[in-house]
Amino acid sequence: MTAEGLVDVKLSDNFGSKNTVLLFFPAAFTGVCTEQMCDMTAGLGDFGGVDAVVYGISADTPFAQAEWAKKSSISVQLLSDYQKETIEAYDVVLPDLVGLGKGSQRAAFVIDKEGVVRYSEQTPTPLEKPNAEAIMSALKGL
Repeated sequence: MTAEGLVDVKLSDNFGSKNTVLLFFPAAFTGVCTEQMCDMTAGLGDFGGVDAVVYGISADTPFAQAEWAKKSSISVQLLSDYQKETIEAYDVVLPDLVGLGKGSQRAAFVIDKEGVVRYSEQTPTPLEKPNAEAIMSALKGL
């Protein structure tokens, strides 16, 4: 979702046409998350070459995400899971994000055009980023 025009995004919209990369991250405006999404922004062209769309997902509000994306020049499409339904569905719940309650672990999922998860990774700690080379390798194998 974006703060300017809130829209629902459905994974199934990509079925049959695009592979999908879901990048779960704990919180906007934090060092490792900013580095991760800026790195992904710099490499977005590579994902087009493997017919993939990339989404960044956190429990931040869409308004916070939009401001963070603007301030940090992030062009990865950010999705707000403010209700925490998606992080629960993908079992990437961080029980307590620095005293703020439930948030998202840092994790990555590669989902093929048929909707099958072909790669998944949850980092041992929120301070570690998913393996970008493994993500790209999984996509190239599709």
